Amino acid sequence: MKIASFKAGQTATYGLVTTAGIVDAGKRLKQWPTLKTLLANGSLDALKALQGERPDYALAEIELLPTVPDPDKIFCIGVNYATHLAESGHPTPPHPMIFTRFANSQVGGGQPMIRPLESERFDYEGEMAVIIGKAGRRISREAALAHVAGYACYNDGSIRDWQRHTSQFAPGKNFVGTGGFGPWMVTTDEIPDISKQTIATRLNGVEVQAAPISDLVFDVPALIAYCSTFTELVPGDVIVTGTAGGVGAYRTPPLWMKDGDVVEVEVSGIGVLRNPVKDEVAAAATRAA
Repeated sequence: MKIASFKAGQTATYGLVTTAGIVDAGKRLKQWPTLKTLLANGSLDALKALQGERPDYALAEIELLPTVPDPDKIFCIGVNYATHLAESGHPTPPHPMIFTRFANSQVGGGQPMIRPLESERFDYEGEMAVIIGKAGRRISREAALAHVAGYACYNDGSIRDWQRHTSQFAPGKNFVGTGGFGPWMVTTDEIPDISKQTIATRLNGVEVQAAPISDLVFDVPALIAYCSTFTELVPGDVIVTGTAGGVGAYRTPPLWMKDGDVVEVEVSGIGVLRNPVKDEVAAAATRAA
């Protein structure tokens, strides 16, 4: 199943994405008004019964939200592809390099990623995100994938100068509206082995990143095992697994995203996360209009 969170008018909800449109699950499953509450109750199967329903909206009629708009935790993994390790000059780390994002740093598919007033060094990072569906602590590698609800595309948009103010990445990763998450989640029954998929990033139609998911230094089971050791993973948590080589910061000259650009992240078997890029001033003017 493809499951998206979205707004219809002023109402935030979620539903099944089909070739004909989107079925509003929040309207039908009122006891679980959000995707996070559905996952927390272990009720993904309730969506299967809606697969024959007539769609409520065409995709063009709704505004996509981040796949999980209200996650309890968002863990991002740094330098987790061999090609990105090589271009950054980092040695292979003995443990996953982890930083966190906040929910308000994310936007949904089709929504503008915002280049803030404070910097012009706005970089793309195409990634694959893991959405947790079952809670657990100290999850073994062998049991890890049973805790996954599905996968989505992610763009870990980075304000590079702020990221490098210190050894802690968080300031450069948490400007409001700088990360893309979506356009939807694809459940694990459709992708039984995520390592067989590929990822690519395009800026204005030009491919700037490409890699097989199997190139991850720490794969999905390893990341779940590690993160669940120091904290409990709960339904709706997100693990953003890292980006491949080709980021703008390591190009000569550097390639920064700017107002008017369009950036796409595609993961095979999932879809394409497409976001325009807007300067903060331009974005504010659009909202005011």
